[in-house]
Amino acid sequence: MLDQVAELIREVAHTVVLPRFRHLADSEVQEKAPGDLVTIADQESERALTRGLTALLPGSVVVGEEAVAADPAVRDRVGGGGAVWIVDPVDGTNNFAAGKTPFCVMVALVRDGEPAAAWILDVVADHLTVAEAGSGAYRDGVRVKTRTDNPGAAELRGVVSHKYLPDDLRDQVRANAAGLGGHTNGKHCAGYEYPAIATDEQQFGMFWRILPWDHVPGSLIVREAGGVVRHLDGTEYRPTDHQRGLLVAANADIWQSVHGTLFPGGAPDVEPV
Repeated sequence: MLDQVAELIREVAHTVVLPRFRHLADSEVQEKAPGDLVTIADQESERALTRGLTALLPGSVVVGEEAVAADPAVRDRVGGGGAVWIVDPVDGTNNFAAGKTPFCVMVALVRDGEPAAAWILDVVADHLTVAEAGSGAYRDGVRVKTRTDNPGAAELRGVVSHKYLPDDLRDQVRANAAGLGGHTNGKHCAGYEYPAIATDEQQFGMFWRILPWDHVPGSLIVREAGGVVRHLDGTEYRPTDHQRGLLVAANADIWQSVHGTLFPGGAPDVEPV
């Protein structure tokens, strides 16, 4: 199954997504919400992946980003029983639409509410990162593991995504992030950020808006590589969660160092969604 899904993702990426890169007409890019784009490649990729995935696993259902945009009730399938595919047909759509990289195709298989497998293809760089629950994480066929030490906050590099943060929390996080070794606002592509933690290119990532297609695939990859994926109150992230705020780290000690630096007064109050 792992190889069959990987082949399907590559096929869709190379026949549907990549040919549209830097060849989109104005009419092929739309705004779903302010600053939130969708392209014809997103739509066609999701349709092709939906057909292929349900054919590979009869009786399964798909929760795709564009299907949820059309009908928010589709997201509720994530918590249903049985096999559910979570699909981000083009992760990093704004990059893709602007003719920039990175952008990815991401898929996760959830069984009875728990992640079972995940695939992230960086389309242009052609890196495929895969994980299976209990079997580890692999990039281009080579097992990857997060770092196991904690050099201290001043030596840690990662992402502090300011997008979607409430104004007061954004100001607090920006000020406190100066205590970290290095931080960026990210590459606006979760499919890039999670594997970067799994391979120690960076050691952490903090995000506010938590949508399953953005975070379920990467969360399994990071955990299978040895990392942790937790909400800001320390609870473990699950695919059905709607709670805002997520801190991803290479290991539990690094999670504590980053969390203590960004939120020295303790976890912020987070309104339920």
